[in-house]
Amino acid sequence: MTETAQRWRRLADDFGRRVDAVPPDRWDDPAPCPGWVARDVVRHLVEWMPALYLGAVGLPVPDGPSVDDDPAGAWRAADAAVSALLDDPALSSRPTSTRAGQMTLEQLVAMTGLMDLLVHAWDLARATGQDETLDAAEASAFLAGIEPWDAALRSSGYYGPRVAVPDDADAQTKLLAFTGRQP
Repeated sequence: MTETAQRWRRLADDFGRRVDAVPPDRWDDPAPCPGWVARDVVRHLVEWMPALYLGAVGLPVPDGPSVDDDPAGAWRAADAAVSALLDDPALSSRPTSTRAGQMTLEQLVAMTGLMDLLVHAWDLARATGQDETLDAAEASAFLAGIEPWDAALRSSGYYGPRVAVPDDADAQTKLLAFTGRQP
């Protein structure tokens, strides 16, 4: 199993544990992303990840449960689809064309999906009253990787204004603040 596949598994499992722990009456609780509720955090990942990654290698997105009816089932289906791609060396090493240039599917997942899993795990935890602790090593690595891209990422519209935090804040707090979240 490649490093990206291992990281996907670890981060997807962490996100999945949080999805499974959402009490039924908390799916419509406000999430940190403006205008979103907890269910929308899952919807976001379920809708874009399989479509992007399967589409990048010319495969159809398999049917799965609706996020509205079964958020946990929808997440498990999306996770299974992406995991299957990463587990297949012929697919994971297939070249893809992106706005960032040519890269393998595995590199595309590493660049676009892993941090989303990490940060949205926090969003879901915050929305539903769960433990908000993220993997410190992952938070630190992502922060180091994205800080040089501040202006480009900010102009993409995917991040809100950076939130000020103390210089001695931990990596999780700094990463969340970088993405515009109030840690």
